[in-house]
Amino acid sequence: MNDAHPHLYDRETSQGSRDWRSSLPDGVRPYVEAGPLAALFLGISSGSTFAMIGATLTTRLAQYGIKKSAVTMFALTFLAYNFKFLWAPLVDTARIPLLGRFGQRRSWLWVTGVFVIAAVVLLGSLDPQQALTAVALAAVLVGVAGATFDIVIDAYRIELLEPRQLGVGSGMSQYGWRIGAASAGAVALVLAARYGWAAAYSAAALFALPAMAVGLAMGEPARHREPAVARGAIQAVITFFSPLAEFFRREGALVVLVFVLIHKIGDTLANLTLRLLFQDLGYSNDEVAFYDIGIGFIALLVGVFVGGIIYAKLGMKRSVLISLVLMAVSNFGFAALAAAGHTNLGMAAVIGFENFASGIGGVTVVAYLSALCNLRFTATQYALLSALASIAGRFLTGTTAGSMIEGMGYVNFYLLTTLVALPGVILFWYMIRSGLADVSMGTAGKEGESRT
Repeated sequence: MNDAHPHLYDRETSQGSRDWRSSLPDGVRPYVEAGPLAALFLGISSGSTFAMIGATLTTRLAQYGIKKSAVTMFALTFLAYNFKFLWAPLVDTARIPLLGRFGQRRSWLWVTGVFVIAAVVLLGSLDPQQALTAVALAAVLVGVAGATFDIVIDAYRIELLEPRQLGVGSGMSQYGWRIGAASAGAVALVLAARYGWAAAYSAAALFALPAMAVGLAMGEPARHREPAVARGAIQAVITFFSPLAEFFRREGALVVLVFVLIHKIGDTLANLTLRLLFQDLGYSNDEVAFYDIGIGFIALLVGVFVGGIIYAKLGMKRSVLISLVLMAVSNFGFAALAAAGHTNLGMAAVIGFENFASGIGGVTVVAYLSALCNLRFTATQYALLSALASIAGRFLTGTTAGSMIEGMGYVNFYLLTTLVALPGVILFWYMIRSGLADVSMGTAGKEGESRT
């Protein structure tokens, strides 16, 4: 470990630090270690940026009277998240001048954080009724900034956590993501109703700061492998494509990629259209904010801890399978809410179960994707896996979801998303039975550095 970049782990060796942790229940103790707590704050920044071009922008456009087909087309702004693996090798290999002396991961974390803040403020300053094209371009800019921020955040998280912490750390990251997305979205909704959307987006942009602060507090991740310096054009090209080549050489790589591609289609289709459902059912901004933060927050907290228990008791593979089933069932709940109409009890139940299932999935599925990475190419390989996890659902949402909702109605649409989720469940069951879930694992799930 470089002495120039001390870690908070070093401070945990003090007797006082050990004492207060040892007094906690065994099931709680892993969640208050420095690594998982850092993952929580990284997730907050990641989720808040995503929310600005997700549910928040959808609500904003709907309130301005923009047609449903145009609103759902804005889901294409997420394409930057889907294709971020194309420039992720730059994050693994390129050094940032001056700031690079603080470490590869930290320097990229700070630069991309500033990029995100500027892009979100710009998006909030534009009027959709007067300049819809400019709003679309600004949303794309936020997508590019957020996707690049995510590349760095994910690599930092995986390299900071030890293999034994991947489950809890991934859960805390997902927990943070939900807190960031819900909190930034709620702040934006509440402030927009009182001070306008420009002020709302400017305030939400500040949610990028927690991840930047983690870089200051935690230092450069101990498991980070410094990139080799490419000499000459040919070597640079080889270095750029090495992360993808290494993954595709593994046994069962194509099957794993197919699973990653299809397992989240139903969940993505459902979640990216929820705000349209809430709007059409007549829920107010305050109601949406209350249920997303209040009921959703509690249910997610329970889901994360239950996911940690399932992960510890049943192992990675069986816990992933259980979470896939639960997330499919949550889509059925959206169909039930659409059939029931405006009911606060129904919304509380549906949002509660969806967040509970997502909390479990955040521990298990994200841990599995993280463990697939090779520590030499963490940024690129996780960018590829996380991008593929949502690309099909986002493409379908942006191109056909609005028309499908208008044609078949919300109930049939959400029933369809439930059916679409089943192939991913079946394929992962096959991967477990065939052994491919084990042989395709990367070094991030095996190698670690002890910190005592």
